[in-house]
Amino acid sequence: MSQNDPERGREPVPRARSGAFGRRHPRTGTEPMTAQSPLGLRLLLSGVFLPLFAGAAAFFAVWAAQAVPGENPARGPLVIAAAVCAVLALLAAADVAVVVRRLRRERGAVPSGR
Repeated sequence: MSQNDPERGREPVPRARSGAFGRRHPRTGTEPMTAQSPLGLRLLLSGVFLPLFAGAAAFFAVWAAQAVPGENPARGPLVIAAAVCAVLALLAAADVAVVVRRLRRERGAVPSGR
């Protein structure tokens, strides 16, 4: 990170304000004031499914590339399966990035760039 990084030296942000803009609406539910999102579980699940979906996308793409006309399953459904798995892998990667950013922001940890 550079010396002019705006995140450097900031105080940890409480989870109640850890969204992009903090709490958007007043609390209306009966959940406790200290309720927290299970960021650790989200990180674990995204970390497990990211390589799983990426591997499945590669597997279906290779299978579709080697498909011979008249073979069952046909090439079309294999390409669709590869595309769906690729989209799910991208969503898992985005979730990992969001969760890591929120955890760093809450803990006030700034990774060193040296």
